[in-house]
Parts: sequence; C-alpha cells; structure tokens
Amino acid sequence: MSTTSETPVLDTLAAMTVDSLERCGLAPDMLILTRIAALAVSDAPPISYLAHIDPGLRAGLTADQLQDVLVAIAPIVGTARVMTAAGNIAAALGVAIAVAVADAEIEAEAQG
Repeated sequence: MSTTSETPVLDTLAAMTVDSLERCGLAPDMLILTRIAALAVSDAPPISYLAHIDPGLRAGLTADQLQDVLVAIAPIVGTARVMTAAGNIAAALGVAIAVAVADAEIEAEAQG
C-alpha cells in the first residue's frame, strides 16, 4: 500500500465525510440526527458518536432532539440497541468534556 500520509484511514474517512456532505441536501441538524440514528442501528462505539458532537453542537442540536431520535427508532431497532447507543453517546460526551477541560487548563497555564 502506497500512501503519503501517516493517517491513511482517518484521511479516507474524512474524505468520505466531505464527499457525503457535498452531495447531501439535508439541513445540518437533520444530517447529524440521521447519522446518529445510523450509528445506533450499526451498534457504533463511542468514538463514532464523538466525531458527531462538535458538528451537532454547531448545528444547534439539543439533548432532547437526540433523545427523540432514539425514541423514534426504538420500535424498529429494539431496546438493546437504543440502550447501547444511549450509553455510547454518554461515554462520547464524557470524553468530549474531559478534552475540553484539559484544553482549557492548558490554555489557562499558557496565559498566566
């Protein structure tokens, strides 16, 4: 395999995401909600949800909207998948908060 990058997998995923966004006509909030539903259906790990936290915040999504998506898909995908998704979303949020706190502490130390 020939590559000029040290992160070919991440680069490929980023390129796929950009291509998807360019070809999709959904509003940003609907796009993220659709992806959250797809992640729940595919039993995705927390890291997959983590990748959607910042775009979700920028799209103005709320916790209520995320819960509504899980409620909407529960009859189709089942309680086990929905409960796993809820736990994975919570884990992803925990990681995002920890990273934000660490970044704030580093910035505070650098300023004074």
